Amino acid sequence: MASFPPPGSLTLCELNRDLITVDALSEDRANQTYGKILGSVFSPVPFHSLESDASDQEGATATENTAGESVQRKGPVALLQGLVNTYLGHLFYPNVVHLLPEVDLQGVSWHPNKHIIAFISAPTQVLVRDYQQSEGNPSILANESQRDVRVLEWRPNGGKMLAVGCKGGICIWAASYPGNAASLRSGAASFLGSLSRNSGNRYVLVDFLRSPYHEHVIALTWSPDGRYLASGSYESSSFTVWDFAQGVGTPIRRGLGGISMLKWSPTGDYFFVSKFDGTFYLWETNTWTSEQWSSTSGFVKGATWDPDGCMILLAFSQSSTLGSVHFTSKPPSLDAQLLPVNLPEILSLTGSQGIEKIAWDNSGERLAVSFKGGDDMYRGLIAIYDTRRTRIMSTSLIGFIRGPGDSPKPITFSFHGKFKQGPLLSVCWSSGFCCTYPLLFRSHMLP
Repeated sequence: MASFPPPGSLTLCELNRDLITVDALSEDRANQTYGKILGSVFSPVPFHSLESDASDQEGATATENTAGESVQRKGPVALLQGLVNTYLGHLFYPNVVHLLPEVDLQGVSWHPNKHIIAFISAPTQVLVRDYQQSEGNPSILANESQRDVRVLEWRPNGGKMLAVGCKGGICIWAASYPGNAASLRSGAASFLGSLSRNSGNRYVLVDFLRSPYHEHVIALTWSPDGRYLASGSYESSSFTVWDFAQGVGTPIRRGLGGISMLKWSPTGDYFFVSKFDGTFYLWETNTWTSEQWSSTSGFVKGATWDPDGCMILLAFSQSSTLGSVHFTSKPPSLDAQLLPVNLPEILSLTGSQGIEKIAWDNSGERLAVSFKGGDDMYRGLIAIYDTRRTRIMSTSLIGFIRGPGDSPKPITFSFHGKFKQGPLLSVCWSSGFCCTYPLLFRSHMLP
């Protein structure tokens, strides 16, 4: 039977398909449960909730971006392109801006190799919490160039380097400490700087990758080797692939409609692009050719690859059923088929209006799902599923996670990519806490 957190309680962790609840946040209780197994505790990180800020800013975002394009660029060709963008913006952006909160814009990211988490804590700020440091407050990353932050992701194989998508481009932050000082990229602007209030690492803004037409970056994804960074915007029909070492971006155009999400596969062979018009593309990165798919269930709200890069799991805006796209041949073939993944409890048990966001553990064994609305008893919870990867993906509901505070709702959540002792889920709640939940179930880990 699925675990259900009683009203007034909050979830602490999973132990063998049982989601443990407590009455209040307590490091002592965490130590008594999962702490003695892992040898460490992941304390909640308080922050200023973005929920009210996001709703206040969305109307202004589209207006500022569309109005400024034709003024900033010079020459007849640039002027014409600016007028075209502004015209398309008046047609398209108003229909998209209100959809932004529905898409999982990756507001929280775990470092791929270390116990360091970064998440959006305010419209202009990012918090970085290093759990490998026993003492010290989280680092606060802020700069005048970092406005209306929407998405972030740690660079693979790049030390402690973080990309933050915001208005006009991408801020690149790097940790700087004695013996390993961060340096600016050659030719980078002189206005780059840092603001960090951590007693350990000091993060420095080492680069700002400006969007080709100063679009608002809401989608980011690194290639698995960390050499390339792809970015996209709801204000553009193209995405940009940056050669990170050179700081040079190449726009790749395909079709009309704003981009909502980008996801590089774990092997680097494939690349996923979704748009707000209900289409999505699967690219192979050998020749950069693609296949277009059209959805009859709305636009893609969430997407996550399986660990082998042979399948991508999708959530749609008008469906309570997930879709799994399976590649039927080896790369660079784009032959694939879309199969349904049913989550019947999302409707029958919770009374919700459909799936909101998803996150899939890199082991392929735990799936986290948030949902819209729902009965009073289930509203604001996150469903945790046990998953099995076969030709047809199977799921089994384990239970639900409840966050701290008054009527908390999940804003964004993500799994640690390479936590060796089991899935590690972090959730930013509307109540102003980023909480981490160890999901422990392997028999060799537990007493």
